[in-house]
Amino acid sequence: MARLLDRLAENVEGDLYVDRTCIDCATCRELLPSVYEEGNGYSFVAAQPTSESDRRRALMALIACPTGSIGTVSRADIKPLLGAFPEPVVENIHFCGYTSKDSFGAWSYLITRPEGNILIDSPRAAEPLVKRIREMGGVSLLALTHQDDVADHDRFHRLFGCDRVIHLDDSRAVPDAERKVAGLEPIALTADLLMIPTPGHTRGHAAFLYENRYLFTGDHLAWSERREHLIGFRSACWYSWSEQITSMERLLAYDFEWVLPGHGMRYQAPSAATMRRELERCIAWMKTPG
Repeated sequence: MARLLDRLAENVEGDLYVDRTCIDCATCRELLPSVYEEGNGYSFVAAQPTSESDRRRALMALIACPTGSIGTVSRADIKPLLGAFPEPVVENIHFCGYTSKDSFGAWSYLITRPEGNILIDSPRAAEPLVKRIREMGGVSLLALTHQDDVADHDRFHRLFGCDRVIHLDDSRAVPDAERKVAGLEPIALTADLLMIPTPGHTRGHAAFLYENRYLFTGDHLAWSERREHLIGFRSACWYSWSEQITSMERLLAYDFEWVLPGHGMRYQAPSAATMRRELERCIAWMKTPG
């Protein structure tokens, strides 16, 4: 729970605030950039929400925050919003909210489908979220992009009996995973989900392509509002930047229109051709020195 005594000085006056326990995961900024802004290694409230819809979304950010760093002076009742996640993103894809400190606030997604729901990376296994996921049909497959974003994978496995898949090179994070994929060749996990190894951020990083339209990218690829193009995270590349560039180049072989990352902004291109051009621009940027 956020503490008023630890309220950051950068917060504007008003009910909503962020305290000094913030880890700068950017979840709140991505949920409501008109209210939350980036500080020097943290987020803060730059403007109090003025509409009911913004107030609701600001409190959803409070729920999603992995460290409980967002609070209200009025101790607002958030119980009505505890079931707001998973939140629809597009078609049958939902943002799970309830991010985990263990994954540095990485975003996870639930794909609902008649053949069995797919969870991309693990959120925090909070009871309100677990209840909603159960109501939506549970989880049959937990696809993990890499070792950093496994969070409460074991609890979801126990609760729903879902198989967990991760690349062998990152499997030390999930030693008892039901499936460990080796090598660089793409693997069809289901008829509509392709696992594409993308080493770079970590040795065993992978992306998941759903229905040849939606690419779940973990920490490999995201949209940068500041740069106004797709990026890889050079400062958070734990294995090999050159390998990450090579992995990015391999993605040019696939058609997709959406980038759905664990960190960074989502991006929807008007067409697969536009996305390919954006990806080429990203690769050119990645190859520049510095």
